[in-house]
Amino acid sequence: MAVRVGTSGWQYADWRGGLYPAHVPQRLWLEHYAAEFDTVEVNNAFYRLPERSVFESWRERTPPEFVVTVKASRYLTHIKRLREPGEPVARLLDRAAGFGSKLGPVLLQLPPTLQCEVALLEQCLACFPPDVRVAVEPRHRSWWTAEVRRVLSSYNAALCWADRHSRSITPLWRTADWGYLRLHAGRATPRPRYGRTALRSWARRIAGEWDADSDVFVYFNNDQRGAAVVDARAMRRAVAVPRR
Repeated sequence: MAVRVGTSGWQYADWRGGLYPAHVPQRLWLEHYAAEFDTVEVNNAFYRLPERSVFESWRERTPPEFVVTVKASRYLTHIKRLREPGEPVARLLDRAAGFGSKLGPVLLQLPPTLQCEVALLEQCLACFPPDVRVAVEPRHRSWWTAEVRRVLSSYNAALCWADRHSRSITPLWRTADWGYLRLHAGRATPRPRYGRTALRSWARRIAGEWDADSDVFVYFNNDQRGAAVVDARAMRRAVAVPRR
């Protein structure tokens, strides 16, 4: 099983002195990040979708095996609220093509106020070509239905498993032949770190759901005070432990 563990972004000032030694200039942070982790979730694309040339630059600055997940623009998910998805999805894919073979999944994080609309979800997923992996992170409880699960499965789109305060806030459905997990905030000290028990629990869930040929992407979004870096390192060790 290929489990890739990384963080949601890499450009955080309070990571200086932790992941980034003081002597490493910010313009080299991506290279320094990619020397330790083999994947990253580009979270800032949600706020402002970079130009294709920016993605091309990031591709050139990272190792051959590096994989980049792109969080879809809020224009698609929060402003359009999945309506008329054709143009926003086409623009996203055109820009993200700058990553070439390093492009990983696209994350659709839905707004917490968006209630279940299965038809809109299906129309949006249909805009993505079959070779693009899509993970969906709904945040309203109305989405937890058999019909939503069926639609995700029919497009091989992964339900994004999500954790907040060391507990699952989504159903643990497997809807694709690959997996996606986001960890937003733990309960360990210092906050928002995750404790060893919580990380081992998630590692066991991953190992119990996917076989050795499956790809699973794990990202830590608790960037404050470098918690995501520490937890990603610990999670990488946890998923490396063979199943008993």
